[in-house]
Amino acid sequence: MDDHSVEELLDELDAVDADGWYPAIDVERPWSTANPRITGEFARPDAIRPYLRRELSALAKAGATVTVRASRPALKFDDPGFFDALDEDRVDLRGKKLFLFGPERMALSLDRLSHYCGTPAEYFQRHILFTNYAMHVESFRERFPGAEGPSRPGVQMPAWHHRAPDGTGVSLVNIGVGPSNAKTITDHLAVLRPDTMVMIGHCGGLRNHQALGDFVLATAYQRADHVLDEVLPLDIPVIPNHRLNTALLDGLDAARARYRLGVVHTTDNRNWELNQRRTLAMMKSARCIAVDMESATIAANGFRYRIPNATLLCVSDKPLHAEPKLSDGARSFYEASKRHHLDIALSALDRVRREYPDGLPNQELRAADEPLLGAEDQSAR
Repeated sequence: MDDHSVEELLDELDAVDADGWYPAIDVERPWSTANPRITGEFARPDAIRPYLRRELSALAKAGATVTVRASRPALKFDDPGFFDALDEDRVDLRGKKLFLFGPERMALSLDRLSHYCGTPAEYFQRHILFTNYAMHVESFRERFPGAEGPSRPGVQMPAWHHRAPDGTGVSLVNIGVGPSNAKTITDHLAVLRPDTMVMIGHCGGLRNHQALGDFVLATAYQRADHVLDEVLPLDIPVIPNHRLNTALLDGLDAARARYRLGVVHTTDNRNWELNQRRTLAMMKSARCIAVDMESATIAANGFRYRIPNATLLCVSDKPLHAEPKLSDGARSFYEASKRHHLDIALSALDRVRREYPDGLPNQELRAADEPLLGAEDQSAR
């Protein structure tokens, strides 16, 4: 199957979708003895067309046979069956499947992305940055004057997109402060199957020798955000993607930036300083070097949904060392750090794009029995 044939398949998917059906993709994999046939249903496949093009091309080149068909009539949002189909507790996320989500979940998430971010879901790129400050949006728009943003004011989590024809550009989302928004946005972005998610927010530095403006590259997380505890128990290890972290680390070194590597404590209590004992005991036991309110949430959902992720924070205050976050000092710090922070993250994404044009290897993210598209490892049968 050549590239032209793949484009015909993608056009066929769109046509089935336009006719009011959920399109399905069937893949016959001759190299797999245990699972030679996998299938998956979709909604609005045009929203992930660059991803499907890449993955289906890889499967075809590996010798798979790929076909498209109409699966079943698409449900309306107000259909009672639609609500029932959204329940992830009824779906084994570890089971072997072509796509991680059902079409109802995909349709809802694509609609929610437009609602929360103010831009069509189709605008999102393969690489996604999260911030909790408008100043990073300002720097992003200065760096990419043609970036496309919200079509209306007042959206909850405004997104800006530096779009590339093949979808390999960068999107930036201002998720605001707190783990609830971080969970909400990553729940929905997961249906787009992005190549990377990177948090570039601010944090409180917990070590005496850290200075305002120093960077923190997370190597692990202490989860005190509580928003995912019921679906991802705390005894499950969650760590950043090693290859993505390596790119960020090299970017820090190239910029001659001051930084520390270590554990980030993520809390859902913005005023944890007012009730310190338990939080301080947790931080000290894990030897944390920074505290924030979003990073572990993004990492935990990245783990759940098999998306490479990392965290590059910048120290904006030192709550344990008489340097709290105060308005005057914060303003001068933010202005000095915002462009530097963004540049380091973007340089790392440029490297990932060059070295892994087909996406970071996903064998490190999947369970042993799930292909999730892809054909890079035929030994994983």
